[in-house]
Amino acid sequence: MSASSTAPRRAYWLKTLHEWHWVSSALCLVGMLLFSITGITLNHAGQIEAKPAVTQRTATLEPALRAQLEKMQPEVLQARKGKAPLPVELQRWASRQWQIETAERDAEWSEDEVYLSLPRPGGDAWMRINLGDGAAEYELTDRGWISYLNDLHKGRNTGAAWRWFIDIFAAAALVFSATGLLILKMHAGNRPFTWPMVGMGLLVPLLLALLLIH
Repeated sequence: MSASSTAPRRAYWLKTLHEWHWVSSALCLVGMLLFSITGITLNHAGQIEAKPAVTQRTATLEPALRAQLEKMQPEVLQARKGKAPLPVELQRWASRQWQIETAERDAEWSEDEVYLSLPRPGGDAWMRINLGDGAAEYELTDRGWISYLNDLHKGRNTGAAWRWFIDIFAAAALVFSATGLLILKMHAGNRPFTWPMVGMGLLVPLLLALLLIH
């Protein structure tokens, strides 16, 4: 096939690859910045000091709510092995009292209390209710923005929406990388250092993994 007949096809594919490359790079831009910066902060987590801020609050359940918990307790302990969501009325009470979301979370029920763990990015929280006197405790631990962003990087306690974002971002990053590699291939004839640089990008982490990671 002559050079004159392959030139339009090459130009078409090069244009298409550039379009896919810039679109995927635009989709990945903010995510790349986030994951790159948090990659550095995670790698130096031991050197970055975090001073958790702990907030503690207490309240007393209304008699009707406490009676409802006491009524539910035997069934939860016997039929559900001590784990069940809080009743809807108690979820609403917690939302009004402390502005916390407790729906779709299983609490741990015992003979004398109900304990609900409320993990979150960048911190932790829990709520405990004493079935004897209705005393309720809520504790919130906030470890700051760096810890919050680090947890976003790891997908820790972030929920389904953020996990979907990570999957979509990863797919876009694959498109960005693959189209970049194909563009390099099409320009490699005029850029002699293309493949040595690509090979170095593979060889350096491979040697580090084989020789220096134990």
